[in-house]
Amino acid sequence: MKAGARKSRASRPSRTARDSRDSRSSSAEWWSSYFTDDYLLEFEPIFDATEDRRQVSRLIELLGLPSGARILDVPCGQGRHAHLLAEAGFSVNGLDYSPALLARAKARGTDPDRLRYTRGDMRSLPAKWTGRFDAVVNLFTSFGFFMEPADDARVIAEFARALKPGGMLVWHGGSRDGVMARFLAKDWWTTSDGTLVGQERSFDPLSGILTIHSTFSGGPREMPAREHRIRLYTATRLSELMRDSGLVVEGAYDAWEDRALRRTSSEMLLVARKA
Repeated sequence: MKAGARKSRASRPSRTARDSRDSRSSSAEWWSSYFTDDYLLEFEPIFDATEDRRQVSRLIELLGLPSGARILDVPCGQGRHAHLLAEAGFSVNGLDYSPALLARAKARGTDPDRLRYTRGDMRSLPAKWTGRFDAVVNLFTSFGFFMEPADDARVIAEFARALKPGGMLVWHGGSRDGVMARFLAKDWWTTSDGTLVGQERSFDPLSGILTIHSTFSGGPREMPAREHRIRLYTATRLSELMRDSGLVVEGAYDAWEDRALRRTSSEMLLVARKA
């Protein structure tokens, strides 16, 4: 028997300790199981086809790319932006971790030449995508999911790797400055099937993590409470992460509007270019 192969009973973590550690690990990886049909119901009022088209029109304006240019939408979710970008004449790849959302995306239609979907982790994009895309888009607060901040930096580096020289990254999500300026601790709304969604939010200023606890009542089926967490960033810190990966921020906007980012903007849209 090799030295060190045996451990005393006292040196092993107890079942309680292991269970606690496993629970923390599972909690930290909330994103791996959160994006299901329940997610689509929870945020149903936000998913508006008219607004999706307005956002894609704004993307096309900002990118200024010719028809046929290659765009990566990551994470692509249920394909609401990827589908419209392909419809506009671009060659689009969508990547997402959620099988449920990818199934919804593929149900909208695919095309081997125009629109393709891949399941994967945005911290490790396919090697064959190196230097492939004219643009990468990261939309709808799809960033800051991971427990370690280093993983967020890794995601930005992967976006940069996938871009051609001169390619552009469009990043859209919450602005820490604006969210804190008008912090909403509680909110609620009703979905089309009569489900009342209630959210309670808390923020840890040290980690920068926003925690959202959701409960459901009154719908046709019983739904358990859910919780997700997002690390919020300032435009300053995001631009530093992008700079570290060879991306230079050229524009900072107040969400999807054609106006400069403000201190009170709850959402921001950053446009960066690969040097």
